Amino acid sequence: MGEKTNIHSVIIGTGSYIPENIISGDAFLNSTFYDNGVLLEKDIHEIIHKFSEITEIKERRYIDDHLVNSDMGTVAAQRAIDHAGIDKESLDHIIFCHNFGDVKLGSNRMDILPALAAKVKQALEINNPNCVAYDLIFGCPGWVQGAIQANYLIQSGDAKRVLVIGAETLSRITDPHDRDSMIFSDGAAAVVFESQSTTEDLGIIAHKTQTYAVNFGSLLQMGKSNNPEEDNGNAYLKMNGRKLYEFAVTNVPQVVKKAIDKAGIDITAIKIVFIHQANGKMDSAIMKRLFKLYDIDTVPENLVPMSICWLGNSSVATVPTLLDLVWKGNVEGYQINKGDYAVFASVGAGMHINAFVYRF
Repeated sequence: MGEKTNIHSVIIGTGSYIPENIISGDAFLNSTFYDNGVLLEKDIHEIIHKFSEITEIKERRYIDDHLVNSDMGTVAAQRAIDHAGIDKESLDHIIFCHNFGDVKLGSNRMDILPALAAKVKQALEINNPNCVAYDLIFGCPGWVQGAIQANYLIQSGDAKRVLVIGAETLSRITDPHDRDSMIFSDGAAAVVFESQSTTEDLGIIAHKTQTYAVNFGSLLQMGKSNNPEEDNGNAYLKMNGRKLYEFAVTNVPQVVKKAIDKAGIDITAIKIVFIHQANGKMDSAIMKRLFKLYDIDTVPENLVPMSICWLGNSSVATVPTLLDLVWKGNVEGYQINKGDYAVFASVGAGMHINAFVYRF
């Protein structure tokens, strides 16, 4: 960005949709998992327990059978609009961040025509043709990037209000024969950003995004089932867990530091961090490394709210869902106070890393 303006992108409303289907570890007791085409002979209880220990995921949520991604996005969007108390016709842009479009139950086919943002606009019956609706495909960091895009639109003076939705149904594109499938879940959340003119720093005050495609682009990609006997042409979400962990722990702290330094504030001024809920232990390691970059040995308590243990990894939905939960007082020990600085950060397929510093 060039010179600072007195136009700021401020959050005025949030909303989320958390599916009611709670999927515990026991739901996988009848699963048969393969690794490199070989059936895992370990006791299934042991596999599930070890997985939960490593990721800190005890439960995840799956979408109702009759719904698709844009349905969840529509509910979250309506809730954010209601929370903001605005006329839906006053929205200048709707940005829907996802990865797989609408995937119906029992199918592996992805539907992204029309764009999910246009489907939401239609479902909400927003008639204003100047409300531009489009999708953003950016892996798990999609919603954070959508917020950065909203900031560009608002800073340009071209938009006054932008609705950014993050929603995904990962349960419909995961391989039932892959242990990693236990990480993924479904959900949606939406946030309304508004242009406000103030002399003090407010809203999004700095951001940083990087893409590491050459050496790391294949850490998350689509591939065939781990079960060598399955050859139905379906593609499933695949990840190289160990290398992805190493990549994130090494590179995410650097990107977050760049955003904080760009904001011109001290890390000790940050009161809350909304980080992508991918793996509980990974997020803890990222935060330790971040503070180590500032020669601080311990991460302050009650800095990083977590939802992964009960919501799992819903990709683009994790960060805005966490924001909505904290904003509305639904995460014990966490609240948002006027004047607080926050960091929003994510990492995922691409490989992309992004972060922005926000002042409430």
